[in-house]
Formats: sequence, C-alpha cells, structure tokens
Amino acid sequence: MTILALEFSSQRRSVAALTRDADGLERIGRACEAVGRATPAFSLIERALAKAGLAREAVDRIAVGLGPGSYTGIRAAIAIAQGWQLARGVALVGVESVRCLAVQLHAAGERGRRHLVVDAQRREFYRATYELAADGPHAVEPLRIVPAAEIEACLGRGETVLGPDVAATCRGARNAWPDAITAARISRSSDAVLPGEALTPIYLREVSFLKALPPRGSDRLSAR
Repeated sequence: MTILALEFSSQRRSVAALTRDADGLERIGRACEAVGRATPAFSLIERALAKAGLAREAVDRIAVGLGPGSYTGIRAAIAIAQGWQLARGVALVGVESVRCLAVQLHAAGERGRRHLVVDAQRREFYRATYELAADGPHAVEPLRIVPAAEIEACLGRGETVLGPDVAATCRGARNAWPDAITAARISRSSDAVLPGEALTPIYLREVSFLKALPPRGSDRLSAR
C-alpha cells in the first residue's frame, strides 16, 4: 500500500508519502512548511513523493487530517483528496488531527496525562485529554470546546497542555503539531475508508445562518 497523507490543520502544513518495498522496509518522503493562509499544497506533494521515490500514479490511499484547526487548510486538503479519488479511484481515510498528535507524543516517549488543545478563536479552545500509557494513548475526555479560563486553570494546576502554536497564547503550554507521517501510519491500519463527499472538517460549533433582508426597494420593478 502506498499512502499520501495531507495534514494541513495547523500553520505547519505537512505532506508524507509512505510505502513498503519488497523487503518490508518502509520508504518515507516528507515535506513541511510553516505558512499563513496560503498553502503550497502541490509543491509539498511533489517534494514528498520525490523524496520517497514515488510517482503520483503509485498512490492508492490518501489520509487527510480533518482537524480541528485551520478551516481553510483542512478544506484544501479535502478538496485535493476528493479530486484525486475522482481521477484515480484512490481510497480516502480521515484522521482526527488531535488523535494524530496524541499518537505522535506517545511515539516520542511522552507519558502521563496530556491536554491537547487547538485555538478555536473567541477566547475558546478545542480540548481533548489523553492518557499516554505504556500500551498506547487512551482518550480520557473527548474533544470539546472549552473557554480559555479552563485551559489557564489546567496550567495553573501544573498540568501539561500542548497544541499547535499554543505557547503564544497560553503561558506555560508547549507547542506541538500533528504531522502527516503519523496520519499516514494511522490510516494504514484503518478500515474506515470513505467516499470523498463524506470527508468533512471536524467543527464542533453549531452552524446557524441568518437570512439577510433584501435591500430596500430591491423587490420593485424598474420603471424602465
């Protein structure tokens, strides 16, 4: 299986290409850039594939980081995956970016309880709590939106808080970013293959719309 993974949920965008050769050895290509709103997606994809010595046609599965996080970045990754599936019939797998981060931290040797947070704007954060045990990461509290005061209280109690770019907004928190290589490895063992239209960003806020009134006089016929 040859996997291309797109993790664009934070300002540190990454792409990974992962496969195994005939001897069972893993071949990996990775490209990463810290960006603003614009994402050099296809440049990252070409660099990752080239480092792994793979062509686009070799990809048979795409893993997409679904967030929460940068809505623009996640939507760009989903659009690329959807187009690839239409053109090549590849399998698509969505990966929760916070779970990806928990798996990464565990693989790096972190142990104990960790609060994983993502800025949700409006003085709020997405937060999930994991216990990083010897046998792997275990979700203790599911992902939810909490006020900034709750994150500050965790830090005040000496608890460990990590997440993308959180050190700038939460004094005492540590920066950590989900990476495409981990997303690729998670997707390799996943049976949750999705059609493109089923890939959606993780967005916990209730979505509501208010229909705007038409401008005054817009419903009148022109005199001419």
